[in-house]
Formats: sequence, structure tokens, C-alpha cells
Amino acid sequence: MKKALSIIIANTILFSAGEALAQQKSSNMQLTYPATRKDETVKDTYFGTELADPYRWLENDTSEATKAWVKAENEVTQSYLAKIPFRAAIRKRLKDLWNYERFSAPSKEGEYTYFSRNSGMQNQAVVYRQRGNEEPEVFLDPNTFSAKGTTSLAGMEFTKDGSLAGYQISEGGSDWHKIIVLNALNKQQIGDTMLDIKFSGIAWKGNEGFYYSSYDKPKHGSQLSGKTQEHKLYYHKLGTPQSSDVLVFGGAAQPRRYVGAGITENGRWLVISAANSTYGNELYVQDLTQKDAPIIKLIETMANSHNLMDADDNYFYIETDLNAPNNKVVTAPIDKPQAANWKDFIPETKNVLSTTMAGGYFFCSYLKDAVSQVLQYDNTGAKIREVALPGVGTASGFSAKQKEKELYFSFTSYTYPSTIFKMDIATGKADVFKKPKVLFNPSDYESKQVFYPSKDGTKIPMIITYKKGLKLNGKNPTVLYGYGGFSISLTPAFSTANIVLLENGGVYAVPNLRGGGEYGEDWHNAGIKTKKQNVFDDFIAAAEYLKANKYTSTDYLAIAGGSNGGLLVGATITQRPDLCKVAFPAVGVLDMLRYHKFTAGAGWAYDYGTAEDSKEMFEYLKGYSPLHNIKPGTAYPAILVTTADHDDRVVPAHSFKFAATLQAAQTGNAPVIIRIETQAGHGAGMSTKQVTEGATDKWAFMFYNMGIGVHYK
Repeated sequence: MKKALSIIIANTILFSAGEALAQQKSSNMQLTYPATRKDETVKDTYFGTELADPYRWLENDTSEATKAWVKAENEVTQSYLAKIPFRAAIRKRLKDLWNYERFSAPSKEGEYTYFSRNSGMQNQAVVYRQRGNEEPEVFLDPNTFSAKGTTSLAGMEFTKDGSLAGYQISEGGSDWHKIIVLNALNKQQIGDTMLDIKFSGIAWKGNEGFYYSSYDKPKHGSQLSGKTQEHKLYYHKLGTPQSSDVLVFGGAAQPRRYVGAGITENGRWLVISAANSTYGNELYVQDLTQKDAPIIKLIETMANSHNLMDADDNYFYIETDLNAPNNKVVTAPIDKPQAANWKDFIPETKNVLSTTMAGGYFFCSYLKDAVSQVLQYDNTGAKIREVALPGVGTASGFSAKQKEKELYFSFTSYTYPSTIFKMDIATGKADVFKKPKVLFNPSDYESKQVFYPSKDGTKIPMIITYKKGLKLNGKNPTVLYGYGGFSISLTPAFSTANIVLLENGGVYAVPNLRGGGEYGEDWHNAGIKTKKQNVFDDFIAAAEYLKANKYTSTDYLAIAGGSNGGLLVGATITQRPDLCKVAFPAVGVLDMLRYHKFTAGAGWAYDYGTAEDSKEMFEYLKGYSPLHNIKPGTAYPAILVTTADHDDRVVPAHSFKFAATLQAAQTGNAPVIIRIETQAGHGAGMSTKQVTEGATDKWAFMFYNMGIGVHYK
């Protein structure tokens, strides 16, 4: 079933710390921050406790005052970064590194094989197609969507016969999308562009039309920051206006915060997933071969997560964590599909399971201490083989239609650039299909997994990557990156940007914190609500491990994370401002008392709780909310806050208020600046130019504030 919720050396840089230190002790260059108005009259009361919110006015993303503040802050930031002497050298190196041909894994649609390709420095990857052994041709070029490459392709789905395609575009990184339908054979648009689509897939019902999801436009606040509550599933019939689309599920009659749909590969069943939070969902099915067939509920509560993958003539195949926190696959009889009748098909193991289907087989990707193991099962549930992988890392893909004889998968690690393999499904034989020619020699680098104790004694895994021959002298520039939330697993993945760190003698460390999904739902639940402090303790303990084992020391340590990881960094620097030299809180959730009042933020309450839940929850959130724990007169590390003007996932007001409060509180010489990207959102769809410029500024800021230089020969 197609998933519906869309919920990827000419010069050598040398590490030359001693030479650079003499030149760059001016890292404490004088900064004058913009005067940010405080409104002391804005106050909220929670369970008898009154709290001021003096920068509330920065939540208004359309006001002239906020726009002026953004402009002034960006001017200060760019002026600071422009004075870093080796910023241009880093920019050039990153452009050289990024300038290599990149491909996506192919997929077969009708007579054609489709894939995306970026020639190197193109802002967006181009979609190509190929029939047989003919020369590939351009099918869709997102670089033509906008002049600066800031409008991106956000998803594309074909009909089963490949004759029609619906694709989504995101303008400036927004979660609000448009849908355009093409005749895939002649590449001509069919009908009008559909507007105001959010958190949606495209689920084709034959060639007649498709299902999609969206919200009503917010009644309060801007479209980018206004709260979105009731998700609605619609059916759009080709050749009719969007205004006549039929509401299928959701809305006032069935209020759900997230609703998505898919169609089983045989075209018989509409599958509806409905949820009120980022964890746990209901499942419904509707028989599309029967006129006016009822929508049947399979699971009564949202207490667990379920994914109906496909169906045959007798069974639905469902991946679930019901009574299986590490996931399992069950069968549900077509004639009585409710949970009471589910039977284990692929049982739960001690490792976390994620399942895909290809060529009539089930491919079970297990996480063993955050790295991939892939097993292939047949349609009786019998194990066929373990798929041979090229090393220790992350394998993904393993998806194809039932009739296909081959599939494609990708493999990557922190030292292995993402490579596409082509696999014979029957024999399991896999060969390299596309290997990138990036300016990086994996044999010069290594990764090591360690297990360190957190504050409460829990063992936490961490993978540490560095150049072979690293001296454990406490002076290596190190980035500690974390996330720890929403059952998301951080698995090994290659980063072109990180080459700059590694080839300059740096260390990249990624711990698998509680709150993530690396060890199943129990691991996730150990880092939510009133256990959230476990996540911060795990991260702080990772930093202390790196320092105790001489990988680095406080003066050479940077901490980084984005979104929920931005919260992690914000909480860490407010609890332990002495822990590191540099901090990068990116697109972070930083006001924990008001996060649920914007866009789809209320759906994050399963992980966070809200300040209105109870006095206990309010006090717990207030106790770690980064915005509310900044203390005036504190010497905070050098901080580069990053956000974007079109981020409608975690609204930029979080970062605005956090930066303004930090600037007012900071003592000492370490800079606190905010970099606000324009025409960008939460991160997806950014142009290559935006990505490389952001990485340039990050590395320049870090090396400069550590007193370390980079130079070229």
C-alpha cells in the first residue's frame, strides 16, 4: 500500500590550531544587539502562578515590528559572520564537496522507471524517467518552480498503470502544499492547481480521482502560525473543482488532529489512519468495490501505533506495537478485521521492527543497537534469508510492487556515502547500482560505538566518528548531536557537511537518547512528559563521557540539535551553561508553556504534556522550558540560534523569544546571535544554496569561537 502521510580532493583543509589561536583570540569581537522592546504587561496565570512573557509580541509573524526585529538581528548576525577570516574558505570547500552527482533509488511506474538526479550544485533534484534502454528524459524539474530554487517537490504518487501522477509542491519550505495533476504520458497538467493541502499524501482510486488530507485555514493568526486542529480527508474526482470535493472522514463529526489515507495495492481497500497525537492511531477500512460501503473500524483506541501495509484476498497485514513494544506483524481476517481477531504473522523480537513489502515478500528491518539488520520473509511468514549488507550502518528502501522481481535499497553510515543497491528479490543477490563520487575517502575514517552510563545508571549507546590516528588529548573540535523524542531513531548516516569537521581533526558523536525509538516504545516512553529530564541527563552524560575519555574538553565541544533536538540543546545550555563552548539550537521548541498554541503543536502533547494538563505538568514543563530558565548575569556559551521565516512546524517565535531573552541575560564575551533563513521552513526542501550557506556559517562560527582555524594549501 502506498503510504499516505509524508509524514535524504583538489584542496586539503589542514587543522592548524596553534597558528590560528594567535590570530583569532578576537573571537570575542564586540557585538551590539538590537534593542528588543519588553512588554511587562503581558502575563499568564497557571494554577495560581503568574508568569510574564515580555516578548510575546514577537509571536506575531506578520507585524511590521517583528519584521523590523528580524531584519535588525540578521544584520548583526551577518556582520559578525562576515568578519570571520576563514568563512569564505569554508564556503568554497563546501561547494567543492557538494558538487557531485546524486541519485535517488528508482521506482517503476507503468512503462517507465523514475528517479531523481542532482548534477551537483542544482538547488533541487530533477525527476527523470527511462523506458527500457532508452536515454533518460526529464519528467519534472523543480528548479523551474521558482527563481531561487526555494519551491520544492514535496511528494509524487502515480496511478497503478502509471498514466497519471499527482505531485505536491512546497513554497518556501511551508507545510502548506499545492497539488498538481499530470497526464504522465504527455506531461500536461490536468485541471486546476489544488490549494491549501497540509500533512497529506495522494492516494489514487483507480484513474478516477484521489484522496488527500488538509485543514481549514486558521481563523486566528497567520496561515503559517495559526493553530490547526481538525484534519479532514477528502476525495477529489478528476475534472471537478476542488470546491466540490467530498469530505470522507474527519471534521466536526469525527474530530481528529491527523488523518491520512492509502489504498491497498489490489485497489480494493481504502485505509484510513486517524490520530490526535504523534503517537497512537485508529485504523479504518472501506471496501471500494462496494457502492456506499461503510467505513469499518479495526482498532478502538489510540493507545498504540498501527500501520496497515497491504491486503490479499483473505487478510490485512498490519504492523503494530499492540502488546509488542518492539513491533510485530499480524494478520487480520478480511471478514472480521477487528483487533480481537489478529494473529501473529511475524512475532516481536528483542529488536525494533520496521516492515516493507516487495515482490510478494516481507522485508523486516530490525534495529540492533541503532544499526540495521534486514531479514526477508515469504508470504507464509517463513524466514528466507538475512540480507547481506555492505557494513555496519543504515539500510533503507526494500519496497516494490508485488509483480516486481527486483528492488532497490540504499545503505549509508557516518563514513559510507549513501549508495544505492539493486537486489534480485528471489536470490537476494545485490549489486551496487549508483555510488556517489564525493571527495571523501572512507578508509581514512572510522566509527566506534560505546555504551556510557547516564545519571540514573541506564546504559546509552553512542557512535563516535573521527579520522584514524586521532589523538585523545582533549583538544579535538567535537560536535555532540542529539534528538531524543517522538520515537525517532538516530541511525548512522553520511553527511557531506560533516566532512569539514572530520577532515579538520574533528569528532562527530551521536548518542541514542531515551525518548527515541532505537529500543522500541519502552525506550520512547522513558523520555516523555515527566520523564523528559532523562533525555537531557543522557545528553549531558554523553558530553561528560567525551571529555573524560579525552576526545575533547569544554573549550572544544559544540552541542547541536534541531526541532525537538533544539529543545534538547536549549535545555542543556540553561541547565549546564558550563558544559560546552558552542551551542546550535536549530528550529527548536523552546517555549514549553505555549508550544501547543501554534500550528499542529497540540499534537506533540503525548511526548511533552501541556501546561494546562495539571499543576504537576505545568511545574515540570516550567522547570525545564529553555525560555523560562534563562538566568540574567549568566555566562552562556557562544550560541547560534537558527530558524526560518516559513517554519510552520515549529514557529520561529520560539527562537525569536529565546534569542532576545538570551541576549539580554548574557554576561561575558561569547556571542548570542540568531540566523533567520528567508523562504525556508523546518528544513525540508531547502535549496542547495541555502543548505551550503547554512553549513558554512555553522562551521565558521564554531571554529572561530573555539579559537581554531582552517586553511587551504
